[in-house]
Amino acid sequence: MIPLVSNLAPLVCGLLLALTGAAKLFGRQTARLAANTVLVRVLNDGRRATLALRALGGLELALAAALLAAPDALLPGIATALLGAGFTGYLAYAKATAPESSCGCSASDEGPIGARSFTRAGLVVAGGVAAAGADSAWWSEISRRPGGSALVLAAAAVLLLGLTADLDRVWLVPLRKARIRVFGNPLPSGTGERVPVAATVQLLENSLAWQTAMPVVRSALLDHWDDEGWRVLRYAGAYQDERGTHPVSVLFALDLTLSVDTSPHPAVRVSLIDEETEEVVPASVLTPVPRRTVLPLAN
Repeated sequence: MIPLVSNLAPLVCGLLLALTGAAKLFGRQTARLAANTVLVRVLNDGRRATLALRALGGLELALAAALLAAPDALLPGIATALLGAGFTGYLAYAKATAPESSCGCSASDEGPIGARSFTRAGLVVAGGVAAAGADSAWWSEISRRPGGSALVLAAAAVLLLGLTADLDRVWLVPLRKARIRVFGNPLPSGTGERVPVAATVQLLENSLAWQTAMPVVRSALLDHWDDEGWRVLRYAGAYQDERGTHPVSVLFALDLTLSVDTSPHPAVRVSLIDEETEEVVPASVLTPVPRRTVLPLAN
């Protein structure tokens, strides 16, 4: 079993690195995504962060080509393991210094760094070590043991599918819809009952308060807690004044029993706390949203 996995590891690692490397090197959204990573803080420039991300993509493509073309060579496997170890260190640094930043792992995943990111980096390390131990080309292994190879490749595909947020819409969203159809709506039907956090976030994102504060918000939901009937949602943000740009915590407070079904226009409290001075920032930094008119519907 171990030789089978080792001999197929260059194929799995090569395909994974080819996909992520091509997305970083040629992706149209690489510049925008680089701006949300910790690379901007490290390199102190968005353009240099973009170049670094594209260079990493080029390195991943080169490693993918080496793994696929010379699977029984030692060096590509070792280089892949070192790349995975370096990426694990990068994730740990980013998580510790800028937890609101994006991973930038695939140049299309904008979610914050989490268990999926670390698990994926750890698997690159393990895959590189396994690939370094390959003693036969992956195409020879598939030809020699097609049944076992198909099982190993299918297991690897399922594992990577579960660790790639970009593909959630392919399997996770349909799975959630099926769960609702089978088990019903998870939101409580009665009034006065606590609703899930996701329902509160949905209610907030439909509100005028969210649209007004959106130019200041720079992250997804970072933290939440319930206090005296209110649910507080915390986001990272930034505002500018004559002294420059300042990081803030953006706090929204909503009634924890409300959802879009029970209250489409809830009362929302908004507070901005300066991260450096811990003082409340005046609401005047928020941009008033002009009144919107309802678009006519076609008959």
